[in-house]
Amino acid sequence: MDSIFLSSYQALSEDHALIATLQSLKLVVFDVDGVLTDGRLLYTEEGETIKRFNVKDGVAMKLLPKWGIQVAVITAKDSAPLRQRMKELKIEHFFPGCHNKAEAFDELVVRLGINPDKAAYVGDDVIDLQVMPKVGVAMCPSDAHVLVQRHCSVVLKKAGGEGVAREVADIVLATRMSLEEAYELAQKPEFEK
Repeated sequence: MDSIFLSSYQALSEDHALIATLQSLKLVVFDVDGVLTDGRLLYTEEGETIKRFNVKDGVAMKLLPKWGIQVAVITAKDSAPLRQRMKELKIEHFFPGCHNKAEAFDELVVRLGINPDKAAYVGDDVIDLQVMPKVGVAMCPSDAHVLVQRHCSVVLKKAGGEGVAREVADIVLATRMSLEEAYELAQKPEFEK
């Protein structure tokens, strides 16, 4: 465990049950807009949507599965840039254009054979409240809507689009090992393949 890193989070310093729950996670589910992006939608003259992703999140979303923690994305939006990013990251469990996030989550945990309390959900807006009460750990970016923050065990330091998935991965992995150990895999040339 990386106690030094975890001590910078008040919720993790004071709640040993939360640490235990984080240690037992088998799945982390991310929303996209406002979590993996800053929530802004940019349109070209042709009407195409442009999204800005943080490359640091890509490392996190590729690293978690290497340590036995599956990654899923459930999002209400759908676009070509989003599909391209999920393809690049090899996100196997991807639910685009999903307006019933609870139903998608329920389907996912049944398919994976995972108890919902072994899952974390990371969201920023009220649609994410469909799933947050179902999981072992709910997390949100620092700029999430106040109602979402009230339902989260961990309010992250990062705002949406600023490396939220990376921060989540750091927290989850730090409950299990030192971050130096966790990131040894990411330093190998084959990690980017």
